[in-house]
Amino acid sequence: MIENLALAETPLVNKHKELSAKLAPFGGWLMPIQYSGIIEEHSWVRKNCGLFDICHMGEFMIQADLAKSNLGNLVTIDLAGMPPGSCRYGFMLNEQAGIIDDLLVYRIAAAEWMFVVNAATTDGDFAHLKKHLTAETTLKNASQSLGKLDLQGPLSADVLEELAGPGIRQLRYYTFAYFELLGEKIIISRTGYTGELGYELYMPNNKIPQLWDKLLSDKRARPIGLGARDTLRLEMGYSLYGQDIDKNITPLEAGLGHFIDWNKEFIGKAALLKQKQNGSSRRMICFVADSRRSPRHNYRIVYKGREAGAVTSGSFSPSLGAGIGMGYVGNEIAIGGQIVLSEGTISINAKVTDKPFYKNGSAKSGEIK
Repeated sequence: MIENLALAETPLVNKHKELSAKLAPFGGWLMPIQYSGIIEEHSWVRKNCGLFDICHMGEFMIQADLAKSNLGNLVTIDLAGMPPGSCRYGFMLNEQAGIIDDLLVYRIAAAEWMFVVNAATTDGDFAHLKKHLTAETTLKNASQSLGKLDLQGPLSADVLEELAGPGIRQLRYYTFAYFELLGEKIIISRTGYTGELGYELYMPNNKIPQLWDKLLSDKRARPIGLGARDTLRLEMGYSLYGQDIDKNITPLEAGLGHFIDWNKEFIGKAALLKQKQNGSSRRMICFVADSRRSPRHNYRIVYKGREAGAVTSGSFSPSLGAGIGMGYVGNEIAIGGQIVLSEGTISINAKVTDKPFYKNGSAKSGEIK
């Protein structure tokens, strides 16, 4: 296909074709959208274990002393308070407090870090870091050599233990450790984007196909496409960069202020403090439709007969059996408020709700038995 000529491909593109996956562009990459079907794959992850090709994501390896590097000023979270072996979710902001990217930060050692960033923003993120880090810092873009697989679902520990050993059960939520797999010493973290118990595995690209095959040799695990990944994350109310958040939206507007450490300095803090004090003209809401009809991106949100905003993410929720979504509106719509989602002749009645939509996820389950 001509439109695919300029798209990057993961090390698993041939595996996806062998599995008859539906492939489509995503963030500049040719990615698997579905295999057996989005609803079936979604339900399998909620009950069993799914394997995702996430090799399109970017990874930066950073050698940085916090006292000398300026690294702490580039993210909204407290890096100094992170013990080695922990990871945290946060943001890089511009001076206007818009979100340059949302990312995961891994503290490997006292002065050693890994940043995991979105595919479409990798180059821009790298340039931003390079611009602001001091000369004493070593910054390496490992995205071309390091791949990433996500194993997600309540059975993921059982499946991964067969390959990584019983130590995998010692990982707590948002921690990581090194494990020996396929002759490589790799990072595995207990993190994910589905709301279920899950792990993210960082393996050199040349071993990714072998790891993929090994994990899928366990019949409890199935390949899952980005279509189900999107419905799984939406049921949890997780934001998608480029759709729900971007460089023109602040964390406060997105309802993500709990990932801001106000006790430290960071780029965009002054603008964010001003917004915190003065308020904003928009905020993120979540809503559930009164039917199975699915709201879509850019549908209008109508409240009391007047247009109040627009949908950023919307889909059918396999777990709830109803349409769900998120979008930005003025501040006047409270939880329980009745809205209408419209596009042309389409009109969907919905109710504003809190998140997550799906409240039975296993991600933060305590001791893994």
